[in-house]
Amino acid sequence: MIPEDEMKNVMKTICSVLAALIVAAPLYADADASDKTSKHKSAQEDARAEQEGDLYDEATSALDDHDYKHAIDAFREVVKMRGEHQDAAMYWIAWAQNKMGNRSDALTTLLEFENAFPKSRWVEDAKVLEVEVRQSAGQTVEPNRQPDEDAKIMALQGLMNSDPERGITMIEAIVDGSRQSAKIKDKAVFLLSQYGGPRAIDLLGKYARDHAHPELQARALRYLGIMGGEQSRKLLADVYTSSTDIDVKKSILKSFMISGDHAHLLTLAKSESNPDLRGEAVRQLGISGARNELAELYTTETSIDVKKNILQAMFIGGSVDKLSDIALHERNPDLRTAAIRNLGLTGGGRAAQTLVTIYESDTNEDVRHAVIKGLFLQGNAKALVELARKEKDPDMKKQIVSKLSIMGGKDAADYLMEILKE
Repeated sequence: MIPEDEMKNVMKTICSVLAALIVAAPLYADADASDKTSKHKSAQEDARAEQEGDLYDEATSALDDHDYKHAIDAFREVVKMRGEHQDAAMYWIAWAQNKMGNRSDALTTLLEFENAFPKSRWVEDAKVLEVEVRQSAGQTVEPNRQPDEDAKIMALQGLMNSDPERGITMIEAIVDGSRQSAKIKDKAVFLLSQYGGPRAIDLLGKYARDHAHPELQARALRYLGIMGGEQSRKLLADVYTSSTDIDVKKSILKSFMISGDHAHLLTLAKSESNPDLRGEAVRQLGISGARNELAELYTTETSIDVKKNILQAMFIGGSVDKLSDIALHERNPDLRTAAIRNLGLTGGGRAAQTLVTIYESDTNEDVRHAVIKGLFLQGNAKALVELARKEKDPDMKKQIVSKLSIMGGKDAADYLMEILKE
């Protein structure tokens, strides 16, 4: 039996535990209720967020369908929900209002947006839209008064459309000043080239000759090439003649290519005394696809190195017929080999047939090696297999097999299996 004193202590302990449980029971009940309330609230928030997302998707779909009224109504419901897309929805309301021609409403919405969401990621878009809305309403928006770069650019573009002379004056002030960024200056010079009037051409010429500001000069030269036309080509030619800077001259050669000025490129490819510039002129002829000019140049050129550059330019320009003709008939071994190599790089059935013809009709080892390499560069395993089957010279056959061994593909693999079974 348990002693009486011990029994009394056990009973006291049990009573204390029961009392503690009685006191704690309401707390557990409160905690359980709080947890259930929290879970219920979270479920409600998730459902609301999902509903807002669905509404936003519905509104953007309406925008895509040009149903601007439906889009505005749906976006307004999104704004009322004050969720994740509230700021974006307000921006798109203004955008849709502008599309519908309701510019006053659009400006009002944009003002409300600016006050409600000063730190939104849509702020920059809203500023650009405001400029667009004001210009559409016939208002003149001064570029220099716009705090945002994209808004400045849009304002400048609008000014060039509505008042070109004033716009050109503004461009000159922007480009010549030190306050504006390189991005705005680049766009300003581009807009100048797009306008293309006499005053714009003169200003572009000024920037194209400005050796003191190489970045600005490079922009002007590039946009003169994009601009095209007789005036811009003449201006580029004048700057090329007057400049002593090799990099500037190379930029002009590229601009000749962009403008499609084959005549100036051909003249410089024939007459330029600097070998690097002469080679660059030849390369730009190739990039511009001046096949007839390259063929003429190859016929009249006497320098072996320049002729090799011409052959490479023919490859760049896709002059398969001329390369084939040179590969078949050129008497100089180095040039013939170079023509074969470039013909291999061009690819295609016409080039492959020419290469096979040369291999079968020529006994020169260097020429035959060049053909093998050319067909390898084409990835033409079928042609190489046919040549290998006919080849009697063990060394030449070994060269072909070595190429086939690293090419992969069914034709190469099947032939290699044939060799292994011999």
